[in-house]
Amino acid sequence: MLGLNLNTNEIKNESGTEQEFQHLDWGLNNRSREFALITEPYNLQHRLLIGHAETGVGLKRRRRSRVGFRLDSISTVDSVTPITTNGYLVLDIPVGAMTSTTIAARVLANLGSFIFLDGSASTLLYAGTGTGGSCLLNGGL
Repeated sequence: MLGLNLNTNEIKNESGTEQEFQHLDWGLNNRSREFALITEPYNLQHRLLIGHAETGVGLKRRRRSRVGFRLDSISTVDSVTPITTNGYLVLDIPVGAMTSTTIAARVLANLGSFIFLDGSASTLLYAGTGTGGSCLLNGGL
């Protein structure tokens, strides 16, 4: 379980600098949480959102787990218009038909390495210059 504050290098920005978040809210049935960047201005939210939902029964039971960030900012085009950018990672796991998280961990490793590595480095590339990160930022295929 996550603590009430995420302040020991759990979250970094694009330059690799630590960002500290504090717990704000437990969601319905304690199946979601919301954290806020400790230094966020009142008018521009920077949030971490975590949630889980289960569907089905028996071997068909699935858990959909989502981790995401929402960042409010001001348009760099006109310096006036408020905008929101969202990023989410979702794992849809057939938990009713699994005895461990081994396969789900492999999928997560595949996803993370594709997003944050470029094939030549073993250091995480936070600025979106990894192979998959570049696809996401630039709309590439």
